[in-house]
Order: sequence, then C-alpha cells, then structure tokens
Amino acid sequence: MTRTLSVIIPAYNEENTIEQILDEVLKLELPSIRLELLIINDCSTDGTRELVNAYISANPGDSISLIDQEINKGKGAAIRRGIEEASGDFLIIQDADLEYDPREYKDLLDPILSDKADVVYGSRFMGSNPHRILFFWHSIGNKILTFLSNLFNNLNLTDMETCYKMFRSDVIKKIYLRENRFGFEPEVTAKIARVPGIRIYEVGISYYGRTYSEGKKINWKDGFRAIYCILKYGLFNKRVFK
Repeated sequence: MTRTLSVIIPAYNEENTIEQILDEVLKLELPSIRLELLIINDCSTDGTRELVNAYISANPGDSISLIDQEINKGKGAAIRRGIEEASGDFLIIQDADLEYDPREYKDLLDPILSDKADVVYGSRFMGSNPHRILFFWHSIGNKILTFLSNLFNNLNLTDMETCYKMFRSDVIKKIYLRENRFGFEPEVTAKIARVPGIRIYEVGISYYGRTYSEGKKINWKDGFRAIYCILKYGLFNKRVFK
C-alpha cells in the first residue's frame, strides 16, 4: 500500500537554496511512500516565488504546490497553512535552507511505519551523525529551552527546537496552533505532549547549520519569545484541540 508524506517547506527569501532543497527531497527513494511538496512562500521579496514556479513547470510529474501568504506572517503561520493544505498520511517540516538532510526522512518514518510512534523529533544532539560546529551560546540557549519545555511538559527530549518534526497527519491536524514565528516549536511540543496516549519518539539526525552571513534568521528575540511560549502553553493556555 502506497502512502503519502507531505513535506511542508516554509520559505522566506530563500532564492539561493530553494531549488537545491527541492532537488534533494525529490530524489529520495522511500519504498511505498509518495511525496507531496507544499512550498509556503511567506511573501518573499527576492526571486523565491519565481524560481519555485519555474521548478514546478519543469517537473510536471511531481506533486509540488506553491502556496502564497498574502503578507509576511512568519514561519509558524506558514507551517499552519501547510498543515491545513496537506493531504498526506504523514507530515514533516523541511526548512528551505540546507541545514537538514532529507535523506534522513527514512529514520524519522521508521518508528511511525512500524506503529511505535505518532510523532518523531529529529535530534541534533544525539547519535553519531555529522554536526557543524557553530555558536556556543546558541547551543546553551537551545539546551535551556529544551530543559524548560521538558520541565513543563514532562518530557525528556534532547532537542525541542529542531526543525525536523514528523507527525501522523491525523494527529497534527487536530491540534490548535496560534504562534506565527519561531514560537511554533514550544507551542506544538506543549500541545502534542497533552494528547492522550500520544507516542513521541526521538532519533538522531545530522545538522549543517548556517551562520548569519549565510542567511540564518532566528535571533535572541526569538529565544525570549520561546521562553514566553513555554510558560504560556505550559502553565496557562492548555487548549490542545481545535
């Protein structure tokens, strides 16, 4: 039986890498898995939209959709739009840059396909996969955010802030999500943790991080917003379902 994996790609000004990441995803060989790509253009001001349209025209046999946000709303809002539009059995978030390796989709899929997991996080801090050495304070900040998230959600994740989160679609489509920017990560983690009987797994992944000169967008303000979201969804706003 062939099932579908929906790949949600939020994109804001990613003209330098968008074609390459689409190539990387489409060349995957996943047995009995069909790919559905949804590129959510977050009102890019560079050539991202034009490049994606040209790519779709050049690959008519592949399931690729370009969805435009009317105004720039942020990564979280783009992901929410992608979740609404996705039609696959499973769903994964793929940044439009080259920090994460789509060849590792199989590792995240395995626990779901074997009916052990409903949600799988790809951790940059476990396993023997390659990890680019970058910013000390970013790693400390990530560990603090993951610790706080675990504390309020009674989890033992090693990497709450990871981009690679794979979901059974019937699970994530029921979740009520509101955060527009990088607050998506702590919000979805808090709400997933409260789903009765949820099975959350974690697997080690590679990480080829970018510097700010290479286009990295997250900053210290997003870190403080993440702390706010951990407290907000961990202590006060506990609504989980739509």
